[in-house]
Amino acid sequence: MKIALIGYGKMGKMIEQIALDRGHEIVSIIDIDNQQDFDSVAFASADVAIEFTSPQAAYGNYLKAWAKGVKVVSGSTGWLKEHGDDVRKACSEEGKTLFWASNFSIGVAVFSAVNRYLANIMNRFAQYDVEMEETHHVHKLDHPSGTAITLAEEIVERLDRKEAWAEETTDPTLLRVDHIRRGEVAGIHTVRYDSEADCITITHDAHSRKGFALGAVLAAEYTLNHEGLLTTSDLFQF
Repeated sequence: MKIALIGYGKMGKMIEQIALDRGHEIVSIIDIDNQQDFDSVAFASADVAIEFTSPQAAYGNYLKAWAKGVKVVSGSTGWLKEHGDDVRKACSEEGKTLFWASNFSIGVAVFSAVNRYLANIMNRFAQYDVEMEETHHVHKLDHPSGTAITLAEEIVERLDRKEAWAEETTDPTLLRVDHIRRGEVAGIHTVRYDSEADCITITHDAHSRKGFALGAVLAAEYTLNHEGLLTTSDLFQF
């Protein structure tokens, strides 16, 4: 498969190595200093572009890739609120393809499945309050993380006693989501159900970005033969 990389930071370089190890070809690498390469023959030859950039750049990158007939796999977060409707329309009505996930880790996919299952159970036990905490490296600017938002929405959808999620809240009808930024932490997400009697906690602790990078390449392999708006629930069917 021919892959283009959009964004060539630590994540992009790790994705490059894993893609090469799995027998794929990197035909184009686009970063902030060579945006003109979106118009290159090399970029247009890609089957899939893997995009990890910033919330401000992501949607524009999708448009540039789609204009060249290139499918996109993206792990960029922070753009959904402003451009989500436009992306859904492009994928459902205009024949575009985007595989988007807030987190591509296989472990997070399993963790998310456990999170949904546990929330369904805990809906019957109102004596347990629930809260979330996510920790990331100091370079991560958006908060809470896209993964935390996805996990929080899964909980709110299943707990009748929670109307929505919010940061720094004391409102018992809201799921509190806290964030911490320290060091070079790859990502820790914790969901905690607490009562007077006991506490139930589930945690995913990423040791490195390697799991995210592998998941992104697996997503690209899946996207090669699929269309529309795709996500990890399509790739990992638990």
